[in-house]
Amino acid sequence: MCRDSVCDAESRRRHGCETKTSSGEAAWQEEELSTAALPDKRLARRLRRLLDQMSAAPGKPIPAACGDWAAAKAAYRFFDNPRVTEHGVLAGHFAATAARVAASEGPILILQDTTEFIYSRAQPGKIGFTKTINAGRYKAGQPNVLTLCGVLMHSSLAVTLTGTPLGLTAVKFWTRTKFKGTLALKRHINPTRVPIETKESYRWLENLRQSIALVGAPERCVHVGDRESDIYELYCTAQDLGTSFLVRVQTNRLAERPADAGPHDPANRVFTQLAAAPWAGRHRITIDQDETTWLRVKFAAINTLPPVGKQKRYSPQVLTYIHALEEDPPAGREPIDWKLVTNLPVEDLSVAVEKLGWYALRWKAEVFHKVMKSGCRAEEARLETAERLAKFLALIAVVSWRIFFVTMSARAKPDAAPDSVLTFAEITALDQIDASRTRPRLQRPTLAAYLLQIAMLGGYLARKQDPPPGNMVVWRGMTRLHDIAFGISIGSSRRCG
Repeated sequence: MCRDSVCDAESRRRHGCETKTSSGEAAWQEEELSTAALPDKRLARRLRRLLDQMSAAPGKPIPAACGDWAAAKAAYRFFDNPRVTEHGVLAGHFAATAARVAASEGPILILQDTTEFIYSRAQPGKIGFTKTINAGRYKAGQPNVLTLCGVLMHSSLAVTLTGTPLGLTAVKFWTRTKFKGTLALKRHINPTRVPIETKESYRWLENLRQSIALVGAPERCVHVGDRESDIYELYCTAQDLGTSFLVRVQTNRLAERPADAGPHDPANRVFTQLAAAPWAGRHRITIDQDETTWLRVKFAAINTLPPVGKQKRYSPQVLTYIHALEEDPPAGREPIDWKLVTNLPVEDLSVAVEKLGWYALRWKAEVFHKVMKSGCRAEEARLETAERLAKFLALIAVVSWRIFFVTMSARAKPDAAPDSVLTFAEITALDQIDASRTRPRLQRPTLAAYLLQIAMLGGYLARKQDPPPGNMVVWRGMTRLHDIAFGISIGSSRRCG
């Protein structure tokens, strides 16, 4: 017989306690780890346990998340085990991402972005260097140049056109054993003549190939990247694989020369030919909650040539360039000025505007990395080698994705059933919290209503003028919710059955 409070809480789901089991409380962890590529079952069980602990206490140090010294020591041994790799940790998540992509409809945006995790160590050589920064000057006037140590992460995040993150499709971690100033190197070597396979930028091509191999539907994928991904080799790779890309332009590339142009005519460049194209129309966008602005939009198909030093290896491509320029930017803010390039067809203004909206979703990759750093506090880990940190970051990436997924799913499908995203234990805890109030707030059993309650546990005020709950309040709310759910589980003396 169910306790009265539990029955009241579960009446919306018609006594789901009779059909649910305790194994459903962590269904999402099972989905993300069912095909983890670890060498034996003991390591797989430890990974499952670590994901439970880290997801129940996101942002807390490893000892606090594990709860005692024995569990913390087991976690340290797991991260130190040479048979465990970051790709082995993420293999199950990759497979789950592929399943979610297959179950979704329409184009899938693969957002590529790079971020750095900076650490302070007495022996930075054990981790590796990321970059040098100018930290001002000492009192005597000498420049204070600091060399930072840390791990770099290049991730590919699959999202739907509504902004729902389906998961990671490829991740690359690396460190630099010795930092070399790229600006000084460019004085002696033309970077366009260096093979792409010897550069760090080769990661863009690697992630593209790995994502296509995982998803298996290149015609559905659109690979979106910022100006760092403006690489001609990436365009050729996408063409060879039969997939699409949408990239912000950085380089004024060579273009097919008009018949009447001289060898040094500026018309031989992409930007000149794009500037000569007429404006196709105007489009109004919303920047903040109360700020809107107008963009002038144009597009042109231009026969683009590879760099001079690589014209024997790569062939020209007809690419479509889209230019969006803000008409009247407010004082104190740089105008919106986007130049994008794609191999997708753009026939009219509406299609060009659609592609601008797709590129705007690239910010989701930045938000995902922010959740890892600010929410899960990945840069506060005390592990002392790059190998251990890479495995830890791979695990934290799954925890961060889940927080991000819950938040954005409620925005994309607010009327969906809560059990489509939340676990049985989370829903039960929220029901019992609501049942204890004098005036219950869960009037409708929808995902948006349940996410609102999670956000309010994290400090969200839910005023009429407030924007939708963000990842940070959801992260804080999930932390409190897991503590409450744990208290409910150990405080129950009688169970269903």
